[in-house]
Order: sequence, then C-alpha cells, then structure tokens
Amino acid sequence: MRAIVHGGSSGLEGLKYQKAADRQPGPGEVKVNLRAAGINHRDLFLIDARTEQDVPLILGSDGAGVIEAVGTGVVDLPIGAKVVINPCIGWDTLQPVPDVPQIVGGPTDGTLAEAILIPAKNACPKPEYLTWEEAGVLPLAALTAYRALFTRGRLQPGEHVLIPGIGGGVATFALLMAVAAGARVSVTSRSEVKRQRALALGARQAVDSHSNWSESLHGEPVDLILDSIGPSTLGQSLEVIKPGGRIVMFGASSGDRLEFPARSLFFPQASLIGTSMGSSEEFGEMLKFIELNQIRPVLDRVFAVQDTASAFRRMQQGEQFGNIGIRI
Repeated sequence: MRAIVHGGSSGLEGLKYQKAADRQPGPGEVKVNLRAAGINHRDLFLIDARTEQDVPLILGSDGAGVIEAVGTGVVDLPIGAKVVINPCIGWDTLQPVPDVPQIVGGPTDGTLAEAILIPAKNACPKPEYLTWEEAGVLPLAALTAYRALFTRGRLQPGEHVLIPGIGGGVATFALLMAVAAGARVSVTSRSEVKRQRALALGARQAVDSHSNWSESLHGEPVDLILDSIGPSTLGQSLEVIKPGGRIVMFGASSGDRLEFPARSLFFPQASLIGTSMGSSEEFGEMLKFIELNQIRPVLDRVFAVQDTASAFRRMQQGEQFGNIGIRI
C-alpha cells in the first residue's frame, strides 16, 4: 500500500508519500480500507520531535473507512462495514486514566495510508449523515472537545463558555457542542474573519484576542474556559472566570511554563483542570451526542493524500478554521 511516512529527518522534510508494508489483521484486529483522514497539531509536534535515528512512522490519528478484513475472534464487524476510528488504544473507561494514552499515529502506525490495522473495539459505526471527509476528521478533535466540555468541564445548560483562539479543530468542535448543549458561548481571535465565522456558527460574542477581555465581554463572568494556548492567555482567563469557575486546558501552543499569582486562582476558588484525548466510553458518548444534535465538522479544506505536506504547512501558518481533511 502507499502511505505518508515520516523518517530520515525532523519536521516536514521527513515526510514522504511512498510504499509501506500491507499487513493482514491478527487476532482481535480489523483492517480498515481508509477513505479519508484528518491531521492535528499533535502530528506537527511529533514530527518536529523526531530525529533521523527514529524508525519510519505512518502519521495520522483521525480516519474513517470500510472494513476490508477481520482477524480471528472478530464476530460483530462484517466485511464492508463503514467505520470511524477511535484513535485511543487501551483506554476503555473513564477510570482509571492512563499515564500517557496510546494514540494511533504515534507510536503505532496511523491513518495517512490506504489501510490500517486496529483493535476491533476501536472501529465504531460511522454516522450515516456525515460524508467520508467529515467522518475522517472527526475522531481526535471531537473526542478531546467532548471530554473537555462535559467530563472535565462539567458543562451545564445556560452556562457561559469562553473559547480563546477559535479556529482549530478542537475549538470549533467545542463551539458546536457547547451551543448544542444550551450554553452561551464567547470566543476570541486575532482574526476578524474567524470571529465572524464563529458568530455564524452560534457564538454569542467574538472578541479580539488583544483586547481587554473583561471589557469586551461587558463584565459578564465566565463559568467555563477551554484553553489550548496556555501562558499568553491564562492571565486574561483568570480575570474573567467567575468565582467557582473552571478553566480546562488541553494544549499549550504559546509554551509550557505557566506563571501567575497564586491568589488569582485561590481567592475566586477557581479550578485549573487538565485534559487530553479521551476514553472509548467517551468516544461512544461523543458519537451519540453529535448524531442526536446532527453536528457536522467544520471542514477548512480537504487535500489529496499526496499533498499532505501542503496541508501541514497550512496548519503551521495558522490559516485554518476548523479541521483539515485528507482524501485517500
């Protein structure tokens, strides 16, 4: 088969569209003939950290396709079944939380290929109303958003949610899910175009990231903040969070080191909560939620698989709004 393989160099220079081993499923596994996939910032972090000594790796955590073959012991997934891939391997239930979840596309080979082998329990029925491209970008971003909002953030209808830096895949899914759950959603962005897109998707307010958030939100306190940026936004987040509010962090695009006055956290009795990916239990709940509410991923752009490097460049430049898809 052919695949996007990373090896021989760090960064985008190590990407190659080439032949890769085409294997058959073992016991408890299925082989999925992929129709579409998605890319995430996680992929960029992985390839930037890899060196020329690392063994070649097929990238990609998101994907959807058709069951092509099944291993022994697999009885409930017929050949030809349309599935979306749950990328988190071995994390079955909410508790216990693994130290580091194993994710398709690193360390195991991923979805930017013509086919992939996965545990049968990680192949879930594809929502029929979604196109292949929409289903292909769904898994990791939607799962992360769902856990951040509902499991870790404990979102309730009517609450005020703030999503700084709207535009990425997780953030746009979080916007759609929070609106569907009956929340009032505000977003920030440096881009007027992205702010207008967010308003069209249901956000109540869209403010300039460089403004004074408290003034731009007209002093309305925030119950829940979903933050993927980290150091450059945490100070503003702590200024607008209401007493007893929650800040859920799922990324750190502006750096890893946080510095803030401790009293800005303990005086308002705010909670600073971490989250990453999600369990199979949550993946199933997420699929039910999006089907119930007929949520469709926001597709920024779809690239042919051989043009995956161009897709990553678009992500690097921060041009996207929504998810970037890969047609296989």
